[in-house]
Amino acid sequence: MGRIARLLVVAALVAGVLGVAVARVPSVQDAIVRRMAARVLGKSQEALFAEDAMRAVVCGSSSPLVDLKRAGACVAVLAAGRFYIVDTGLGAWENLAAWRVPGERIGAVFYTHFHSDHIAELGELNLQTWAAGRPAALRVFGPRGVERLVAGFSEAYALDSDYRTAHHGSELMSPERGRMTARPFEVAAGEDRGTVVLEEDGLVVRAFLVDHAPIEPAVGYRFDYKGRSVVVSGDTVAADSLVAASRGADVLFHEAQANFLIAILAEEAAAAGLKPYGKILADIPSYHTSPVDAAKVANDAGVKLLVLYHLNPPPPNRIVERIFRRGVSAVRRDGVELSRDGFLVTLPAGSDEIDVGSVE
Repeated sequence: MGRIARLLVVAALVAGVLGVAVARVPSVQDAIVRRMAARVLGKSQEALFAEDAMRAVVCGSSSPLVDLKRAGACVAVLAAGRFYIVDTGLGAWENLAAWRVPGERIGAVFYTHFHSDHIAELGELNLQTWAAGRPAALRVFGPRGVERLVAGFSEAYALDSDYRTAHHGSELMSPERGRMTARPFEVAAGEDRGTVVLEEDGLVVRAFLVDHAPIEPAVGYRFDYKGRSVVVSGDTVAADSLVAASRGADVLFHEAQANFLIAILAEEAAAAGLKPYGKILADIPSYHTSPVDAAKVANDAGVKLLVLYHLNPPPPNRIVERIFRRGVSAVRRDGVELSRDGFLVTLPAGSDEIDVGSVE
């Protein structure tokens, strides 16, 4: 080893030793933590709320099958200075919090149906956006049954809510602002464009029926703002009602289940003696949509971009992602994306442009 190389090694060792020694000094430790806190807490996502575009973020791309890198089903639509949540799968709020999306800007929550993987984080979402300074009670929209959902979560969190107010004071944690209000609606079959369930500040949200039998009613949503449009399917088989409601939309977020992979998992579960899991896996193809059929729906509706979410089974790596999309390119070669948590679509106002990126 040359003299210069030896000096560099010695210098590196000395620097390492000094670094460890210095890091044990409380004032240095505090400075390190302060710098880290400033970097995290100073992070802002205000650009997501700019009035130049409508945006949508996948805050949960997974299904009930566990994937530690993906949260449960959730799509956030950002428009008119607020964000609107479609479903609150497990881990969805943690994603939004980690991305520093300001909780006080929440507009409302919309539910497609009430399976556990779509509702799990309602209590935490309500609590955290309340603590962030939400200015009013949280509106929770959904089909028949949403009243029971809101009442149940409200009761489950009732003691916690009392504790928060007692500890932090009613000025910060006002019981009135911490409430949730259920906003049930009915959607008549045969309404091609769906039923308007919310209209405010230029944003129009329509609900339409989908087919997730035996779960009934189940709905999807269409968001229109400044000439741009986003549709979220919820759980469904390929449905004419979804095609009609999505017609001409910029982006369709469609659930996707690779049934040939589910069949393999069902066979392996049965072989391993896991009969309940094998039975469940054998049942679920009847009420979900394959990636190929989702691509056909997007084609029939004339959708510009198809984003697959609620991925079942959730692909753990790039190789399985390619397998998951098997057959899609034969139906729809372009304008298909397989989402991950943080997948971001930006739709500039007054334009046909669609920008794809990610929230970090």
